[in-house]
Amino acid sequence: MSSSLYVIKIGGNIIDHPDALSTFLDKFSSIKAPKILVHGGGKIATKLGEKLGIVSQYVDGRRITNDETIDLVTMVYGGLINKQIVAQLQMCQTNAIGLTGTDGNSIPAHKRPVKEVDFGWVGDVETEKINTELLSALLHSQVTPVFAPLTHDQNGHILNTNADTIASSLAIALSSIFQVRLIYCFEKKGVLENVNDDNSVIRNINAQYYAQLKAENKLFEGILPKLDNAFSAIQKGVKEVLIGHADDIITNTTAQTTGTLIEA
Repeated sequence: MSSSLYVIKIGGNIIDHPDALSTFLDKFSSIKAPKILVHGGGKIATKLGEKLGIVSQYVDGRRITNDETIDLVTMVYGGLINKQIVAQLQMCQTNAIGLTGTDGNSIPAHKRPVKEVDFGWVGDVETEKINTELLSALLHSQVTPVFAPLTHDQNGHILNTNADTIASSLAIALSSIFQVRLIYCFEKKGVLENVNDDNSVIRNINAQYYAQLKAENKLFEGILPKLDNAFSAIQKGVKEVLIGHADDIITNTTAQTTGTLIEA
């Protein structure tokens, strides 16, 4: 087994605030171990879409990606946001490379099948096809991949893909080469036992305790997809998953974590 690898995902709560993003990237750059950054899209695509006359449609909080929208998110996620992050990382002396799942055939996916809802050009990752050889070569060359939340269907179409899922899929695929800690950064210090008390962080959760918390309806709905992704990743070879605040990223790449740690 090779060295440690951190797969770190940031969301719109950082992307939408330039000062918060700058602070985070400065801290991220100080992490000396191999690392991958996965970023979400934030509200920038929605705001730019409104200026272009493209109205965003959502079902259960998930964006419907029609022909106009996939062009929009490709420009904003894969272009504007991704390259701004890479430029700032270069300023911080981190040699980063901005990627989508199309680049180097790094993250193949397939278009989500139509069931109750047609989500359009939305992709589900084919984890077993992730190009680990390419990513390992970049990491061993001290190059930091920065992934936008886009994949491709191997038939010429770009697909809008959930950033949490991309992060967990990368972590799973690379767990055969590295000892991986997958880190989800969001606006809380970790998973809270009491949603109204920011200091009620649950330091460790195993599958049994998670089932109990869900049965008792103690967890707020927004954290459930992250925890489901986390336990899926652990079951498929990821060593550790950490859910915590972006401000705590340096501490959460050490043994003395402040967020919620899920271990294999």
